[in-house]
Amino acid sequence: MPDIYLRPTVATDLPRLMGFDHSTISESVWQLELRRDTGQIAATFREVRLPRSISVTFPHNPFALADDWVRKSMMYTAFIDKDPVGYISLLERGTASVVWVTDIVVNMASRRLGVGTALLGAAQDWAASRSHRRLILEMQSKNLPAIRFAQKFGYEFCGYNDHYYLTQDVALFFGKALK
Repeated sequence: MPDIYLRPTVATDLPRLMGFDHSTISESVWQLELRRDTGQIAATFREVRLPRSISVTFPHNPFALADDWVRKSMMYTAFIDKDPVGYISLLERGTASVVWVTDIVVNMASRRLGVGTALLGAAQDWAASRSHRRLILEMQSKNLPAIRFAQKFGYEFCGYNDHYYLTQDVALFFGKALK
């Protein structure tokens, strides 16, 4: 594994981060099924294997990153050598002492090298240092690699929002209590 260096994102990082391939490949999706029956609504998710892999488009406009960056509570950039290879965006929301991970992106060539793990660890440490009680990851229901990543680190499914993104995709939320 290469040495990964993290630091808070600065404005000069943004052009290179915007240039990343923000898409991913997925072989399965979490399919939402809503049932309305005698005044009750039941939502069920089931993993459905697709007949072929799909490219999952990033649900945010990466070219708006510079505008969004100033609204984030914290953002870290990961480097291997002197090259930026990933970033994570954090947003403190409300009085519930919760931090939302709105984006965690690793450049295609640097995936599966521990970059995402390092970024998530930094996010957890930052949130805990600010006395937050919970971290929540948001992702598309089509993004099985992100779902597996969340589950691998002990995050549990805690909700969804239909038509959450501009792409009209379903957002899944995975949360974890911080110690």
